[in-house]
Amino acid sequence: MIPTSFSRHIATSCFFLWGVLFAVNAQQMDGFALYNSNNSSTAYLIDAEGDIAHTWSCPTQANYALALRDNGNIVRGCVNQNNELNGAAVGGKVQELDPEGNVVWEFIYSNSEVVTHHDLALMPNGHVLLTAWEVVEGDELDNLGYTGNGSKLATHFIEVAQDGSGGEVVWEWHIKDHLVQTENEALENFGQILDHPELLNANISTGGGGGGGGGASDWFHVNGIDYNPDLDQIVFSSRFLSEIFVIDHSTTTEEAAGHSGGNSGMGGDFLYRWGKPSNYGANSPQVITSACHDARWILDDGRPNGGFIQVFNNSGNGGGSSVDAIDAPHEGYTYAHTPGAAFEPTSYSWRHECIADAPGQSAADRMADGNIFVNLSSGQGGAGYMYEVDMEGNLLFQYNSQSQKAFRYPCDHPGIQALLSNPCEPVVGIDALPVLNWTMFPNPTTGGVEFVGEFGLKGLDEVLVRDAMGRLIVHSKQVNRMDLSQHSSGVYWVEARHAGLAQMRRLVIQ
Repeated sequence: MIPTSFSRHIATSCFFLWGVLFAVNAQQMDGFALYNSNNSSTAYLIDAEGDIAHTWSCPTQANYALALRDNGNIVRGCVNQNNELNGAAVGGKVQELDPEGNVVWEFIYSNSEVVTHHDLALMPNGHVLLTAWEVVEGDELDNLGYTGNGSKLATHFIEVAQDGSGGEVVWEWHIKDHLVQTENEALENFGQILDHPELLNANISTGGGGGGGGGASDWFHVNGIDYNPDLDQIVFSSRFLSEIFVIDHSTTTEEAAGHSGGNSGMGGDFLYRWGKPSNYGANSPQVITSACHDARWILDDGRPNGGFIQVFNNSGNGGGSSVDAIDAPHEGYTYAHTPGAAFEPTSYSWRHECIADAPGQSAADRMADGNIFVNLSSGQGGAGYMYEVDMEGNLLFQYNSQSQKAFRYPCDHPGIQALLSNPCEPVVGIDALPVLNWTMFPNPTTGGVEFVGEFGLKGLDEVLVRDAMGRLIVHSKQVNRMDLSQHSSGVYWVEARHAGLAQMRRLVIQ
């Protein structure tokens, strides 16, 4: 479904009904959002008003993620039609397409032993990082000290370089090379996990990650990957482990299979991990309580929380979804850690509580102006839309795309500049539009709330309250206080109108 929109310029606040954009104050989203829903062959670039700025008609269906290059091309994971292995967000192919939808190059990584799935990350050298599965079974599992039955689809990463119209693998990392176990003393990887948090317990329970597709053979369900060029490191997220990990990319492939080498001197072992300390025997609260997705670094270019690691925490906010950022204590190319203790910080450094919940997939980004962009997945129980709020939590943009992931690009991004002419012409007079100066307290509240601001004793002309899905639940006139205790706990949006002015603010009912 292609959503529709109406003009934001007719007033200082507009509203969202399913399939319709609303923007709620004079500040607006800077730039564009890019998405290609799972199993769809069309990629969309939408602007701040929800209008489609560009489309790519692709020759194959998308599987999960895509990205915009500086030259205006897109790189996307897609579904190879002859995959022998299957699982959640299975791909098997990566493609680069020009603005007209022509395939510039593609690379198939799919046979009876391996297949790509889920996420990708662009690298400054033009290469693409991909998440993939490989079959591990029989004697190989035994030699890893694994005590379960059946074959496994184990995580590995590949770095692919363009090779004419195709690609070639130039670097790889395999999680099976970094396991520890206590079942067989004769094996090289015998040891206690508390003594080796840089490794993964080969027999760890993976039942706490909130389920998800892929079946029992999907060993750890890694679903997100990002690259930090300043540190030459990779961060990735695991749904089944409720954890994020950082590894060294400066290694050779041979060093990545071992425990030494690279900038860190640790080879391919985990430099850092966060979310569920019990996975490595530490006694500390679990912060990622269930599933997680979309691990990434916040760009360190002056934006708020630059250099932090961010993750979409599906059930982090008391069972609701949140975007959590952590200030990981790295010293050069390594991370501070006290043996036997949890990796710092023991809780999130910054959190955005999402306006609705998503059970899986999803994505988020911290923009240069401090705004937070979120795409909530459209899986079972998920909201299936994207939105953006400013640093005060004011809702600026919302769009019902039914996308699993979406990606934000500002107006000055080279790819936007290459793709579109005059991509972000200012709207005359938009910054001059007045808004109502008001607030409400307490917030959060158990139900009762009072309004204060630039209005008289008679109160606000109108107050409209909408739930997180945009449904109007209260509409009152001449009001300076309100009792919302009859409504369930959650996030609501309260719009105050007075003397021709309006402004919307976020309210949390506990």
